Amino acid sequence: MPIKVPNNLPAIKILEKENIFVMSENRATTQDIRPLKILLLNLMPKKIETETQFSRLLSNTALQIELELLMPKTHKSNNTSMEHLQKFYKVFDDVKNERFDGCIITGAPVEHLDYKEVDYFDELCEIMEWTKTNVFSTLHICWGAQAGLKYHYGIEKIPLDKKLFGIYKHTVEEQNDRLFRGFDDEFYIPHSRHTTIDRKDVEKNNKLHILASSKLAGIHSISANHKRQIFVLGHAEYDKYTLRDEYERDMAKNLPIVIPKNYFLDDDPTKDVIVRWRASANLFFSNWLNYVLYQETPYDLSELKPIET
Repeated sequence: MPIKVPNNLPAIKILEKENIFVMSENRATTQDIRPLKILLLNLMPKKIETETQFSRLLSNTALQIELELLMPKTHKSNNTSMEHLQKFYKVFDDVKNERFDGCIITGAPVEHLDYKEVDYFDELCEIMEWTKTNVFSTLHICWGAQAGLKYHYGIEKIPLDKKLFGIYKHTVEEQNDRLFRGFDDEFYIPHSRHTTIDRKDVEKNNKLHILASSKLAGIHSISANHKRQIFVLGHAEYDKYTLRDEYERDMAKNLPIVIPKNYFLDDDPTKDVIVRWRASANLFFSNWLNYVLYQETPYDLSELKPIET
């Protein structure tokens, strides 16, 4: 089954070229089933790129997905046209009276700032509080995961001595966890961040469970409240050349940057990229959609019970 997206969203043409079944709103109205309602709070500057990445992963399922795009009202986007934002995005006031099966809160390039310095952080906190009553399961990604752990559980982010940058090997700690059903013993995920979460801080809270981790990259994923809150400190959604573009951007600006680990063939940036994470990325999102949302969300979202943290 396809992912349902707004009519004329740029991601449609990109995904159709990849033989991914995408359904427009017009076509979806003829199907007599309830799709999973997913809200994507896009905090990344290149919104079209990010919405396409997540649409690609959400489409890899037999379920119909209805995707709603959300952006902070209190932040001005300088990297996406106003025309695109006005056409495809909503703000919190537009959706706050709705309920959703799932919500994804993306990362954001603001980890060098204290939370109070992020111009939309108060709004983000309001949205995260709202997810406890209006969303069945919220998936927090990278900085979004750090912000979620800070807001919901008081866990602080910790600066790293140098940027964690590359493709890192991980292992599953909870072998029978449904989010990692079908995973190999080892899997790879991209990371690109300057901050992290201390494992000891997570282990102190008996409501939080570490699901997977890496010897070099640290915690990969944490769950709480029976998967109604999930925190992922990596970027499974990244495209093949996302890290390359980031590396070349920083090199052009003479910023301190290292060659991304386990990324280029022979670690040589003049050679092509080796994709090691695509299968695990698709499987993780399929498991979230199938085993967490489809299997557990009430058919009638008005029956959704609030989360207690």
